[in-house]
Amino acid sequence: MITGSCLCGDIRFETDAEPLGPSMCHCGQCRKQSGGIWSSAYVRDADLSITGPVSWFEASPQAKRGFCARCGSYLFWKAHDEDTTSFALGAVTAPTGLKVEKHIFVRDKGDFYEIADGVPQKD
Repeated sequence: MITGSCLCGDIRFETDAEPLGPSMCHCGQCRKQSGGIWSSAYVRDADLSITGPVSWFEASPQAKRGFCARCGSYLFWKAHDEDTTSFALGAVTAPTGLKVEKHIFVRDKGDFYEIADGVPQKD
């Protein structure tokens, strides 16, 4: 069981499913919304239970981002044409048992850090 919440606890989520695709996103939108790199994994929508007042921001024509309007925690990423939702690994109650499999959008990464963990990188 994976459980998590926002900083203030108004929004909680859980899944019994095995999370897929643990990754670190370096895109400009994730950097601006999270203040750095956003780490996430995803499960099918049917396998994710979310309680609380998620606010959704239409970040692009392809996807929306879910956050807590009270504390500002950025929790979810959802493509409009997929039946999965990504959730923030930083919001998960430890231990997660997960290992990052890839870095994505590394072409957009900030110039103030290097990626040196040996995990595969995708432009």
